[in-house]
Amino acid sequence: MHQAKLTLDPAFTIAPVRRRTFGTFVEHLGRCVYTGIHEPGHPTADDDGFRRDVLDLTRELGVSVVRYPGGNFVSGYRWEDGIGPVAQRPRRLDLAWHSTETNEVGVDEFVRWCRKAGVEPMMAVNLGTRGIAEALDLLEYCNHPSGTALSDLRVANGSKEPHGIRMWCLGNELDGPWQTGHKTAHEYGRLAAETARAMRTIDPTLELVACGSSGSGMPTFGAWEATVLEEAYDVVDYVSCHAYYQEHDGDLGSFLACSTDMEYFIRSVVATADSVGARLKSRKRIDISFDEWNIWYQTRNRDAEPLTDWPVAPRLLEDQYHLADAVAFGGLLITLLRNSDRVTAACLAQLVNVIAPIMTEPGGRVWRQTTFHPFAQASRHAAGDVLRVEPVAPAYETKAYGEVPVMDAVATHGEDGTTVFAVNRSADRAVSLEIDARALGGVRVVEATTLTDPDVYARNSADEPDRIAPRANPDVEADPLRVLLPPVSWNVIRLA
Repeated sequence: MHQAKLTLDPAFTIAPVRRRTFGTFVEHLGRCVYTGIHEPGHPTADDDGFRRDVLDLTRELGVSVVRYPGGNFVSGYRWEDGIGPVAQRPRRLDLAWHSTETNEVGVDEFVRWCRKAGVEPMMAVNLGTRGIAEALDLLEYCNHPSGTALSDLRVANGSKEPHGIRMWCLGNELDGPWQTGHKTAHEYGRLAAETARAMRTIDPTLELVACGSSGSGMPTFGAWEATVLEEAYDVVDYVSCHAYYQEHDGDLGSFLACSTDMEYFIRSVVATADSVGARLKSRKRIDISFDEWNIWYQTRNRDAEPLTDWPVAPRLLEDQYHLADAVAFGGLLITLLRNSDRVTAACLAQLVNVIAPIMTEPGGRVWRQTTFHPFAQASRHAAGDVLRVEPVAPAYETKAYGEVPVMDAVATHGEDGTTVFAVNRSADRAVSLEIDARALGGVRVVEATTLTDPDVYARNSADEPDRIAPRANPDVEADPLRVLLPPVSWNVIRLA
């Protein structure tokens, strides 16, 4: 058994818990929209064709903000196709995912779904095949009250009140050669800056996100952020980060420590942004919108048979997550929370069916994937301030990252109590975690739960939806406060 320790002290905080940390992503990709959030013929469908069972799980997941409509999809998207009478909307080829887009769901339907789900919409504009004028048109359509051609068109289409979208992404992954409209950093930086300036003439209070690197492994990583921000620093609020992880060649140890790379990514982007700000002699601070992150088996999907026709809502990227995925996922959540001073928004990609915590059958059942549970628990119980916690734990050797602690943890503290979120990365040994909570006064354990299983590759399914789910942890001692973390586990300890 490994021995580990952490100390909780409310005098040492990092930042408030950011509710936007618990964002997700709905892209017109595969079955995320069609037979995901929207399926008019489903037994649970409401009058707008939205699946009530998916809405219920979205609320249970604790989603705060949803990014839309892409992703790679947005770089070829004509937003006008998705408004007005559905029967008159054009069908288009989607070059990003080799599919046919029916446009049955567009901006008005998406915002209506957001209102039902109780989430904030986050909109991306097409800076791949389009530019400033189209972004301004979409902003006017969405947010201007009335009295202009586009705002009155929104009213005529059934949305009398403005959509009031505050957060806007200036394109998507334009550093990537796979992206329709791929650009150099200088080309994109100029376009993003001019688009941002123009959008701010309509509403100076908008929150705007410039595209950062699509991953820390990109050849242009670092230089891309510096060049883009040199152009756009004064007119944007965020730079984005995107990162996906998977187990490679049976290397479970490195996979469970993949948050090490996320930590490096965040710190590198923060350092780059602050360096640009210093050179520009600006007192403004750029934050990070980590608006795409997840476990995604990209090599597995690259080996799949390519589509030869242009289907509607094909089954794409429908990864089935196991326990080890959920524990690695939990480590990523811990990292996002620990960096709440600079990561002030994040979006799990994606919400339904496509590398998602929620899975559906067309016309049938819905269930929670293993990754659903760490997200839902963190969203539900992370409140108040993120505490500065320095866990002390033995290290183990990984091929990808060198020596990494066997345990990682973060804690939050608020009026309703203190919560510790912890992962045990060890494949074969439990961790006895001692929690020094003397600075909190007298405390007791309200609840201790663990997500674990003897089979680290066990999954949930429609037939076994609760195979992997949080269970009460019986191995808790009061004085001193100790909790036993089983091998390969996600753990939540709530104190009051």
